[in-house]
Amino acid sequence: MNTPTWLLAFGFILLGPLVGALLAGLDRRLTARMQSRQGPPLLQPIYDVLKLFEKDTLVVTGLQTLYLWGFLFFMVVSGFIIFLGGDLLLSVFALTVSGIFLCLAAYSTNSPYSNVGSSRELMLMMAYEPMLILVPLGFYLVADSFRVSDIVAGSPWQVLQLSGILIGFLFVLTIKLRKSPFDLSSSHHGHQELVKGITTDFSGSDLALVEIAHWYENTILLAWLYLFFAPLGLAVALPLAFVLFFAEVLVDNTHARLKWSSTLKASWLVTIVFGVTNLMLLPLMT
Repeated sequence: MNTPTWLLAFGFILLGPLVGALLAGLDRRLTARMQSRQGPPLLQPIYDVLKLFEKDTLVVTGLQTLYLWGFLFFMVVSGFIIFLGGDLLLSVFALTVSGIFLCLAAYSTNSPYSNVGSSRELMLMMAYEPMLILVPLGFYLVADSFRVSDIVAGSPWQVLQLSGILIGFLFVLTIKLRKSPFDLSSSHHGHQELVKGITTDFSGSDLALVEIAHWYENTILLAWLYLFFAPLGLAVALPLAFVLFFAEVLVDNTHARLKWSSTLKASWLVTIVFGVTNLMLLPLMT
């Protein structure tokens, strides 16, 4: 593996949280402007996490913290694989394992609120996982490889060949970013939750770990979007990825929360109509 790839991978470990925090801060600023408010500073997510480290951490069981470290660890592994130019399918599996650890952490607290949040999170995983698996499968059929390095060096036409899968991925991206109308397990909006869903019983440094893992996740999801446009070059691909990423803010501020059954049906319908259909038509496009 060449040196620049290793630098990118270790750069993700060091700078991934910073990029994710800036994305979260910009998200808040855009949301505030859409609601005719000034909004918090761009670095407010970082200030919030620093304050969490200063607060007491109430731990119901030692397993809670252990699972949260597992959540963070596999999130980092998922991103490390991508920026190393490795197997995209393996990155998906690591991302899934990370989500399972978060659910286990919430279940371990034996709180009814956390348990409900965890159950909803598992349901959301059932909704978006089929589409997430179709993404690397689509790239494999176009680039003849699961490796990120091969996908980046692929055909400039791959975004058109994978247009259905891109639409499906953008749909489930709303779920992954915990945006309305799919923010069932935990919401960023205080008016939608009397308690904080899956993170209700996390506090102090434990809650800080969750936020840092979400920063890493923001960076990973942006990288996934970038892959669709990567063969077009950095100057074109990165702005397009940013535009689509922050289009989710508009969706978040213009839709009310759906029921779990509607979320599941809508996600699977989009997966079949756009994702599976795209895979079936790919042989005719290559």
